[in-house]
Amino acid sequence: MSDMLALTFDRSREDWATSTGLVKERVPVPTLIDPQDGQDRSQCIIKVKYAGFCGSDRGIWWRKAFGDMILGSLDEEGRDKRVVGHELLGEIVEVGARVGPKYNLKPGDIVSTESHIICGACYQCRMGDTHVCARDKIIGISMDGCFAEYIKLPAKSLWPTDLSKIRPEVAAVQEPFGNAVHACSATDLRGKTVAILGTGTIGLFAVLIARGMGASKVIGVEVNPHHVAMAKALGCDEVLTPALPPPDRPWASDPALRERVLELTDGVGVDVAMEMAGFNSSFNNALKVVRRGGQVVAFGVKNGDAQIEDFHRVVMNGVRIHGIVGRQIFRTWEITRNLLENTSNGIQEAIWRVILNEGRGTLVDIRDWERASFERMISDHPKVVIRFAG
Repeated sequence: MSDMLALTFDRSREDWATSTGLVKERVPVPTLIDPQDGQDRSQCIIKVKYAGFCGSDRGIWWRKAFGDMILGSLDEEGRDKRVVGHELLGEIVEVGARVGPKYNLKPGDIVSTESHIICGACYQCRMGDTHVCARDKIIGISMDGCFAEYIKLPAKSLWPTDLSKIRPEVAAVQEPFGNAVHACSATDLRGKTVAILGTGTIGLFAVLIARGMGASKVIGVEVNPHHVAMAKALGCDEVLTPALPPPDRPWASDPALRERVLELTDGVGVDVAMEMAGFNSSFNNALKVVRRGGQVVAFGVKNGDAQIEDFHRVVMNGVRIHGIVGRQIFRTWEITRNLLENTSNGIQEAIWRVILNEGRGTLVDIRDWERASFERMISDHPKVVIRFAG
């Protein structure tokens, strides 16, 4: 096969600032140029089975995020086209000479992948903080991604996956599930009261993980009625709807939300507030509902400056803030595997039944993919999966 189906952005065809969406087209299949002695000796060709559509991909679809990284990386490569996508489940079909001896991987193995391709040499990598590598590349953003029938990836980033223990559609979303695992691992949740502000895909995963990690009470905070229902179905004790901030004070917290959380926590506030939405007002809500000495986990991202209300409260109340990005490589993946393979906790089944809606409206074959209908899918569901060769 010399070419394959893929979903792409091409700056020679469309302007980043004035376009939206992706285009299905045929592009060349990636190859191992010199698998014996050259750089490709540690690379693999993966046949993609399923690929998850992420919040980052939504940012690319609507041109709200990652434009500078995509365009900058295309400049470096002297190219115009980027294959998007970074959540995958696939089968290794070809390997370089060092892949077997060094990584114990071979054709036929089923794998997912860490989406941050780390350099291994910067200060952060040498100190063990590989998730914040200074020179990492991100699959589907600064290098070609997995919304394609085949992808070329370094063996060091692949994660073997046992499909006898994890169903393939769920295995395809291990990477974003790992985001929530990393966020929930920032502090010990056993016996803690937890507020999850924003129950999009990662927030919904966090509901399941917080429960699985022993949280005593989980309070969701969400404005979307569909996501409210899903958060309740996944095990939230309560799901509260915050008031939207006034237009002239978009950073403002909701006093009524704080009072309701205090009522639910015997006047104390939550032990851990997880901000997953990325809005300035939501971050201030997190600071308001967390108890004295409590912890705020900041995962939601929004470009630009932010304003913090009552900044002195952060210091005087001893609030600790954790900034979370990506996954700890590969510690987070080990925890992810344990949570998903342990069917007694119900997490894997809940992802399939509630978040993926058992494939109804959330699963599309690449051969049937059509832009307008796909746009409706990603508008109606927090997580969508594309089948390439399932």
